[in-house]
Amino acid sequence: MASVALERLRSEALNLSEAERAELAHALVTSLDGLPDADAQNAWEIEIVRRIGEVEAGTAEPIDRDEFRRRMRSRPKA
Repeated sequence: MASVALERLRSEALNLSEAERAELAHALVTSLDGLPDADAQNAWEIEIVRRIGEVEAGTAEPIDRDEFRRRMRSRPKA
């Protein structure tokens, strides 16, 4: 059962604009994360640069959102 304070906050949050709700959601989710993993951050930065390079070089094969959804839905469940 949710506390009175939680219900009040939820009600107020739902009256925010979409952008404000997104900002609040991001802040709340981020607050649940632990300390950042520097190795993972570096690995992602390298991967992002690599992928941008592929797009700029024309060697990447972009797909549209519908194809992405189809592929994700057809993947075996883990």
